[in-house]
Amino acid sequence: MTRSTTDEAAAPPLPSPKGRRRLREAKSLSEQQVAEAVGVTRATVRSWETGRTSPRGRKRALYIRLIAPDPGPSAPAAASATKPKAVRRKARPTTEPLAGPASERSTRQPLADPAPGRPTPEASPEPAPPGAAVAPSPVLASVLASVPADPPAPTESSAPTGSSAPPNAAAPPVPAAPPPPPEPETGTPRLSPDEAFDALYAHAAPGLVRQTYLLSGRRALARESVERAFQLAWHRWPEVAVDRDPVGWVRAAAYEYAMSPWHRLRRVHRHPDAPPAEPAGRALFEALLELPPAYRRTLLLYDGVGLDLPETAAETEASTPAAAGRLETARAAVADRLPELAAAASPAEQSELLHDRLGGLAHAAHVPAPPPARTVRTGGENKARLWTRAAIAFAALLIGTTALTLHTAPTHYEPPLSPPERVGGVPPRGGPQKLTPQDLKLQKALKEQLAHGPERLVPRIP
Repeated sequence: MTRSTTDEAAAPPLPSPKGRRRLREAKSLSEQQVAEAVGVTRATVRSWETGRTSPRGRKRALYIRLIAPDPGPSAPAAASATKPKAVRRKARPTTEPLAGPASERSTRQPLADPAPGRPTPEASPEPAPPGAAVAPSPVLASVLASVPADPPAPTESSAPTGSSAPPNAAAPPVPAAPPPPPEPETGTPRLSPDEAFDALYAHAAPGLVRQTYLLSGRRALARESVERAFQLAWHRWPEVAVDRDPVGWVRAAAYEYAMSPWHRLRRVHRHPDAPPAEPAGRALFEALLELPPAYRRTLLLYDGVGLDLPETAAETEASTPAAAGRLETARAAVADRLPELAAAASPAEQSELLHDRLGGLAHAAHVPAPPPARTVRTGGENKARLWTRAAIAFAALLIGTTALTLHTAPTHYEPPLSPPERVGGVPPRGGPQKLTPQDLKLQKALKEQLAHGPERLVPRIP
């Protein structure tokens, strides 16, 4: 046990689930090849890349060694060259564009026509290489950085005063020991879990409600889905707070709840809401609802939210080629209903036009505002407390019923007594029957006569 614990502690940290997929695709490895090399099944590798589980022990070390980028002579230079891109990627808001104006959306190129400046999925910079120390949650830290707080007290720096080393020096790709935890940034305030959750909720909830409305076509269901997703996030707050993308964590939970097929059994959510009165908005709304749920989600994540293709594939739990095929099919279906989208000169213009149309449709709809953060937290706690008490009461009732049954149950077998019934059709009992008076006279006469002569054969009966 000591050896396995030491080996796991000495192993470099794992990248994020989305980063694991990027590293595997950068090396042109399939899930089956990784599974055969590590000694697990393909479903286990997919579970590692979706974040449901993580490798441990020897398999963890083999997996990290397999997907780790190849170090070269120009590794420090490449790391320093790609670091500004990684920083810009970390600062990119994940709730845009549907959470704010369309002009604030970060520029990107679509799937079919990659520009020279856009990193492809195979060569995209990894924000969390195996050997680098990464902040627990960049998105949450950027959200909390906007909260005013008192400046921290100055501390003595361990580096020499006259040191001229650059502040963004690249770390070795695979350190021999785990790197020390990153020091908190000076601009990030120290908040309680309640305040951090409230800040994340105020930052992401309105945009997520609009996104979920485009996904489901139901305003009440969108508000309910986001509320349930944040309640689940509050129940698992230690896990969500250190996640690299807490907004993406909540978004995936809200999307899964909104796309559940069980909602069609509820009368209030059986039919979608009325489409917008504007012809263009009505056509786009109907085209979205005609798409299959998986295709609709892929189109919304890539062209609406602004994720790249590997992130979209990871969130929809599909391979990158499958996500690309879904995106192309969804764009073609929407283009049949929107002539201006079909008339676009390039896929890049289609992506930008779809982004603007989705953002305008989300902001034009009268989506209900999400409840206050305190209401969500207390509602989730009350619901969890109620279910816990109900489970305890049911367990106590079950134990009491079992004890009463064991106390009153018989200890031996008792045959049941059948009720009396009138029986008919049974043949008479064999053996001598009761003699009638005539039979008695005949018996007496036979005994009195002598037992000789023919008279014995034909007795005289008085």
